[in-house]
Amino acid sequence: MNKIGVIFDLDGVIVDTAKYHFLAWKQLANHLGFEFTEAHNELLKGVSRVRSLEILLDIGKVSLSEEKKQEYLKSKNEHYLKYIMKMGPEEILPGANALLDKLDNLGIEYVLGSASKNAPLILKQVNLFERFSGIVDGNSVTKAKPDPEVFLIGAQKLNLKPEQCVVFEDAIAGVEAANKANMISIGIGDKNTLHEADFNFKSLTEIPHDFFTAVIPEKIM
Repeated sequence: MNKIGVIFDLDGVIVDTAKYHFLAWKQLANHLGFEFTEAHNELLKGVSRVRSLEILLDIGKVSLSEEKKQEYLKSKNEHYLKYIMKMGPEEILPGANALLDKLDNLGIEYVLGSASKNAPLILKQVNLFERFSGIVDGNSVTKAKPDPEVFLIGAQKLNLKPEQCVVFEDAIAGVEAANKANMISIGIGDKNTLHEADFNFKSLTEIPHDFFTAVIPEKIM
């Protein structure tokens, strides 16, 4: 069997921290005097913190100095971290632990590829930090998804070529980044939204039992 490695996005794949981002961004929008909805929050999926603020300000038609932007980015992250510090293993999404167990049993290494600068902290909070062979997060990259940088660094950590890597993503930008990197992209979530992925599943619980022993090896032959 060809050697395979797996790269997981974090938010929406392993854990759901989008709800905490939403609460923190909503708090900022309220402070700035406009409404920020869950539909708006979808626009921030897989996007860097700086770009997220720009999108939020566009929604509210608010213009800020660079100094104010930095101040609000800091306060947003502080609010977000208060929620993160209350997280525990019960917040791991369905199917994630079972999939990691399966990969361990098959001897397939996996790393994290996330835009979040808080990824190591989150993994520690849910007791998954030690399971990953490497972590590529917002502190490790200079370009945000859909640029493939985060996944290409992930492939280097796995000592594999990009085409040997399988990426699990829940965001359009992440699927696009995986495709640009010439990796196999797995969309987790709405199939219509993530239609550019090579494979689609509503959640990790739907991954077929022979996915890594038959389906994926055939795809990369």
